[in-house]
Amino acid sequence: MVEEKLAIDPASCPPQTNYKLLIGSVVPRPIALVSTISPEGVPNLAPFSFFNAVCGNPPVICFACGVRTPPKDTLANVRASGEFVVNIVTEAMAERMNLTSGEYPADVDEFEISGLTGVPSELVKPPYVLESPVNMECKLVQIVDVSTQPLGGSLVIGEVIRFHLDPEITTNYRIDPDKLRAIGRMGGNEYTRTRSRFEMIRPLV
Repeated sequence: MVEEKLAIDPASCPPQTNYKLLIGSVVPRPIALVSTISPEGVPNLAPFSFFNAVCGNPPVICFACGVRTPPKDTLANVRASGEFVVNIVTEAMAERMNLTSGEYPADVDEFEISGLTGVPSELVKPPYVLESPVNMECKLVQIVDVSTQPLGGSLVIGEVIRFHLDPEITTNYRIDPDKLRAIGRMGGNEYTRTRSRFEMIRPLV
């Protein structure tokens, strides 16, 4: 006999309950450390774990920014400039990434708070993070305002117009996960390493 599963109607649950179910189920989530720059020229750095690749031709990635009042600096800066950089987060920079997650005023430079190093990008104004072995300069494709309700969010979609790669982690454009040592986000305050992996070959049909 199959044990009956618990059926939950999101429409009848508080938003926080649905949020906890999502972040506990959709795991592990990659982390985008997004760098932007304000119209006044203040660099901003913030992590987002609602993040993924969209397509390969052209290379497009996306991240989702939660609803805030006033809007998060990252989202406001991307709307104003149409540019951002995604920096991949590794074990070695995890603690400094976490320092950038605070709710700081718009005139605060999270590069200074975290001790991470900003390097001038080639094609966009926001700097990229030196300590990250993979950086993606992006031009905004579209912002989809999915929901303005509490715990709602906006999906930011950007085309990668320049990659920056640490040559130590790549061979023939393949990134070695053992050298990258990316981290992922779990539920609550938990994170995961990406050292334990297994391989499966797709079936030939």
